[in-house]
Amino acid sequence: MYDFDYQRPSSMPEVKKALATSTDAMPLAGGQTLIPTLKQRLRKPAVLVDLQGLRGFNEVQSVGDKIVIGAMATHATVAASPILRKRLPALAALAGGIGDPHVRNRGTIGGSIANADPAADYPAAVVALNADVVTDRRTVTGDAFFKGLFETSLEQGELITSVHVKLPEKAAYAKFPNPASRFALVGVFVAKFKDGVRVAVTGAGPTVFRVKTMEEALAKSFAAAALDGIAVPASGLNSDLHAAADYRAHLIGVMAKRAVAACS
Repeated sequence: MYDFDYQRPSSMPEVKKALATSTDAMPLAGGQTLIPTLKQRLRKPAVLVDLQGLRGFNEVQSVGDKIVIGAMATHATVAASPILRKRLPALAALAGGIGDPHVRNRGTIGGSIANADPAADYPAAVVALNADVVTDRRTVTGDAFFKGLFETSLEQGELITSVHVKLPEKAAYAKFPNPASRFALVGVFVAKFKDGVRVAVTGAGPTVFRVKTMEEALAKSFAAAALDGIAVPASGLNSDLHAAADYRAHLIGVMAKRAVAACS
């Protein structure tokens, strides 16, 4: 690692002040991506601002017809939340399938979303549920948040404070995991609302995306069989040592059917 100044503020104003001390200041949430990149000397922040000292940003709350998840809630917290297990079990199950116990007890929902790893699980839920990503400056819808490979709409110094999740009538997530990392080779989150169905795919492309043809078919008949004959083109999908693009295209259809069949 390179030398850097380490700060651990306990309030959002203190966090903002610490980040403003340098143009090379970086926030540290769970550190599951940032710490390895620091060790490999791929990042060189002048100031590292640890968000673990923040109070009140790690809770899961039921607020009206939405569930509000603090950005510093760990994957383990999301997975074990009684509120989510009762009102949105698909999201609790998704969090419970991330990485291993160490990752789930350190990684945070806000850090994962901000990092926008193409194989991360949360982006599929954020987009399928069209959740509101709330920052210290504004609110961004799930559809508008993810922009590309490790790229979001977050501006310099902008921090996610919470995620506001809309409750669907039915929802489920199905993924084909890398057996070592548990990252999604392909993951599909399906959410049925009164006014339509949303299908979001992670792991297959450079960033999360929706499949409109599947959404239209499921809006007419919400059954796995409704997806028969619908294929996602392999063009533009990821191809690497773990899976070729055409295999990922095939997996999208398989995981989508499994997600629909598992919807509750």
